[in-house]
Amino acid sequence: MSVDSPEQLRGLRRAGRVVAETLRVLRSVVAPGVSTGELDRLAAETFARHGARSGPILTYDYPGSVCISVEDEVVHGVPGRRIVREGELVTLDVAAELDGYHADAAVTVPVGSVDQGRRRLMSATRAALAAGIHAAQPGCTLRDVGAAIERASRRHGFSILRELTGHGIGFAMHEEPTVFNWAAPAARARLTPGLVFTIEPMLTAGRPEIVLGRDGWTIRTVDRAPSAHEEHTIMVAEAGPVILTAG
Repeated sequence: MSVDSPEQLRGLRRAGRVVAETLRVLRSVVAPGVSTGELDRLAAETFARHGARSGPILTYDYPGSVCISVEDEVVHGVPGRRIVREGELVTLDVAAELDGYHADAAVTVPVGSVDQGRRRLMSATRAALAAGIHAAQPGCTLRDVGAAIERASRRHGFSILRELTGHGIGFAMHEEPTVFNWAAPAARARLTPGLVFTIEPMLTAGRPEIVLGRDGWTIRTVDRAPSAHEEHTIMVAEAGPVILTAG
């Protein structure tokens, strides 16, 4: 969407705060022995406390309030009985709707102590997100955003999973435009003040290829290498990008 009134911006900020709080709650309880189903129940309780609803359920009839992806699961991991273990990476991907406005953010967190390779992967993904947000200046293009993400990823020695992208958001969970995490030639659209979209680099330590799991939802790395995913919903403003899911 493109924000054209203070009321719309307030609505997006409220939805963004719900997403940010839900992420804080979930990451505070990620520990060895916790199940992904328990994390999902906490997310549902947090949504209910604020009168918010799950974006994935509303939009896709998804079988969980949030997406929880472990290790080689890049996105759309379905919460359930799986117990997370020491040394793993867990991605918490939260999208919420509140009073007609949607916001979306994700973070990859360690379960207990993780090895140096996984720490480097998380750090690289955060750096790629920061680079993409910094590039989202008025007058620049979506290709500039993708190029910045790609450069940061390569500089840290990791690969972007090119088939997975960010997206417009606001009145619906997924809107135009598509936000590539690489310098896609087709991404010519200029960034104008008010434009709202997600930036969400997804990196892997292995081959930059993905496969759909047997559950029909979970997307994994083809070689089962660990992955990481960081995301914020932002708005392009005259003075530069504004993060709406920072809390």
